[in-house]
Amino acid sequence: MKLNELLDLWLEKYSKHMIKIRTYNRYKSICDLKLKPILGNYELNELTKIVLQDYLLTLINDKYSTSTIKGILSVLKQALKLAITLELVNKEYVSTLKLPSIEEKEISVFNKKEQSIIETYCLTNKKTNYIGIVICLYTGIRLGELLALTWDDIDFNTGLLTINKTQYSAKLNEKYQMIVDKPKTKKSIRVIPISKDLIKILKSIKKENKSKYVITTRNKDMVGNRSYQRTFEFILKKLNIKSRNFHSIRHTFATNAIELGMDVKTLAEILGHTNAMITLNRYSHSLLSYKIDMMNKLGKSLNLCIKNS
Repeated sequence: MKLNELLDLWLEKYSKHMIKIRTYNRYKSICDLKLKPILGNYELNELTKIVLQDYLLTLINDKYSTSTIKGILSVLKQALKLAITLELVNKEYVSTLKLPSIEEKEISVFNKKEQSIIETYCLTNKKTNYIGIVICLYTGIRLGELLALTWDDIDFNTGLLTINKTQYSAKLNEKYQMIVDKPKTKKSIRVIPISKDLIKILKSIKKENKSKYVITTRNKDMVGNRSYQRTFEFILKKLNIKSRNFHSIRHTFATNAIELGMDVKTLAEILGHTNAMITLNRYSHSLLSYKIDMMNKLGKSLNLCIKNS
């Protein structure tokens, strides 16, 4: 069997009905654009260490990022593991490949002045959908989680917000559609306390909102992901604030939380990260100022010793 055939078999019979639509679309794109053109005509037993290492070097030379390369090889590895299960080959060699380490991307956040300007504009504007930006600034939820949010997800008595679904756009039956699905990971299903001030604002908006969705179109339907991103871009441009992607709001929340002294484990749970190490690695820059503050406090005992000597 050639790799082309294996990839089609793996996609249609062993993946399609077990993964999210957008994940399937991503896997299929990797197969069609990255794997089949170069490796597709190889027989499975011809995919040796040397062949795969040469393929890896091709990806590196084409300037793909390490995370993109890892995604491509992950798809290939899953397909070849199926080949082992089906006894088409005895071993897969993707696991033996040496990859460059992933460099954590520098994150972008809004400074205190920018955040204040954005908040003031969103809270004083007649367009109540702008409250979504404030919600994200004070809860750290992802854009898809925000757009899937219904009023039933907010307990106004306890001040708790339940995240149990997300929204995204994906190609289904040759058309792009809005899909409501389970969140990114199991850890993404979570309960987040909301501040009393934000609860008051949301109560006020709910009185005027006739839709089940917190963020809604004029027809009371869900707002699309790209549409809300354009709204955000419009606001930044109007306020003369440097353009950043929507995820910068989440980074801003996390940075603020660390600077206020929130421990990393708690923050990881609120953000819905799989483990605290992800949070620690991503926001280590924010922890530096905290470390400096703590070390200076510890250093006060040294000053005391000097005075008493």
